[in-house]
Amino acid sequence: MAVLLRLPGGTDDASEIVDALLTAADACEGRAPELAARRRQLAHDVGDALDQLPTTPK
Repeated sequence: MAVLLRLPGGTDDASEIVDALLTAADACEGRAPELAARRRQLAHDVGDALDQLPTTPK
């Protein structure tokens, strides 16, 4: 499934979301390993999608 995500800060905001998911995964690893794994998978999926975006010259 494809999702359109509009973020005011663009890819910087998306990268911050990835970082937050990974931090949240680390925080709950001991008490909820399945949730931690799901958060890591989401972070990797978003990161992979970001990597596939075309780059713009600066």
